[in-house]
Amino acid sequence: MKSWFFRFFTSSIGKKLIMALTGLFLILFLVVHLAGNLQLLNNDGGESFNVYADFMANNPLIQFISKGNFFFILLHAVVGIGLWITNRSARGSERYAVQKTRAVNTNAGFAKNMWFLGIILLVFIIVHLVQFWGVMKFGTIGTQNYGSGDVKDLYSIVKETFSNPLFVVFYVICMAVVGFHLWHGFQSAFQTIGWNHPKYSPIIHFLGKAYSVLVPLGFAVIPIVFYLKNAA
Repeated sequence: MKSWFFRFFTSSIGKKLIMALTGLFLILFLVVHLAGNLQLLNNDGGESFNVYADFMANNPLIQFISKGNFFFILLHAVVGIGLWITNRSARGSERYAVQKTRAVNTNAGFAKNMWFLGIILLVFIIVHLVQFWGVMKFGTIGTQNYGSGDVKDLYSIVKETFSNPLFVVFYVICMAVVGFHLWHGFQSAFQTIGWNHPKYSPIIHFLGKAYSVLVPLGFAVIPIVFYLKNAA
């Protein structure tokens, strides 16, 4: 049983299934993460965001899910790079030709560059974690008291970071990369797990395209708004 399980998840089909399942989890995570980050735009001096960040940092269930999210990000990246290496080494074979034709026929031109986009996103995630999560966990930052105790003033860190135009540009560009990655990855994930149906596939494709535009756009708006406010 264990041998079959190991062989399946180390096969090409198994790796694609891992990519699909971890991808769907990360897609759901992005929506939750965006909902929290949009509180940065509230005109309350950062209170709602700081309270939200404190809750996320101290809730045991959230922390458990957060650690799982880090694991899924790493697994998604490692398996994705492994699949790219496998496909590249098989280039020229009949199997690769079939896969390449399938990608073109499904309008998945982004698929050829998914590995490159993924590497950019991995670099962005590392920078993002160092810039915010690392500072919150290990840095020395001020606190605010909103009546229920002191909470770390992560809002001020965000405000200071997004006063730097280079980081704002970097962040916005990376959100465009997220959009391109999702444009193919969203519907590809559903296709991999077999959720293909003449009635529902067009809906999934529409939702995938809408998601790949609206969610990255929501993230990109935040640094732009902060920079414009700082520059005013």
